[in-house]
Amino acid sequence: MDPTTPPQSLPPAIVGVRLNVADVERATAFYTTLGFAATGPGQLTFGRVVLELVAATGAAYPEPARANDPWFQHFAIAVADIVAAAAIALAAGSTPISRGGPQLLPPNTGGVTAWKFRDPDGHPLELSLIPGSDWLRDARTDSVFLGVDHTAIAVSDLAVSQAWYEARGFRETGRSRNEGPEQDRLDGLSGVVVDIVALALPGAGPHLELLCYRTPRPALPRRVDSGDAAATCMLISQGQAGIDPDAHRTAVPLLMR
Repeated sequence: MDPTTPPQSLPPAIVGVRLNVADVERATAFYTTLGFAATGPGQLTFGRVVLELVAATGAAYPEPARANDPWFQHFAIAVADIVAAAAIALAAGSTPISRGGPQLLPPNTGGVTAWKFRDPDGHPLELSLIPGSDWLRDARTDSVFLGVDHTAIAVSDLAVSQAWYEARGFRETGRSRNEGPEQDRLDGLSGVVVDIVALALPGAGPHLELLCYRTPRPALPRRVDSGDAAATCMLISQGQAGIDPDAHRTAVPLLMR
């Protein structure tokens, strides 16, 4: 992503994520261990994906935290060696969400092995070993971390959320229903049945996944203010700041305004 290129000349794309953190320096140190490069105060990049770290002014991440919380939003980093990558993340101060380490998911996922965890501020993340994802690798490095594959949000009504994003240029690229013991262990929950719809914008970049948990039912929605740790924001190359039906936020990154 070239910040000198006018956003209007680029096809719409997901270009990154903004996180509210308690300590920007601590968060920067954590994310650089996961393959990001610091480019300025609170600014990191991984290939063409940007990560903005902003000092939180509101509440800490809600406890207890579960993978089906209405405010849940993670981004997934594709890796070449998920066991090695998980060990690096744990050593850097992450907290596991998944039970029993990385989980090989059923065939309908495409043979993905995944592991969910939280950063020191409680933000959920995922490592994904995805067949065919080696194209993400930066040829200048042999890091086990390849690049950002997608961001995912928990939604209460799949049809309503899909319509909201499609009205803003997203288009469906796939869907599945995930359940079984592997999904339970991945999410750190029991009896999981989750419908997943993948959506993408026309430009190159990560895609969006909508996660609608049929069981277990999510906690009741709660107010998440813009300065709270849970107010994660998906960054897009074009458009206006918005709040979807489940209070997930979208905005254009600071360096493209």
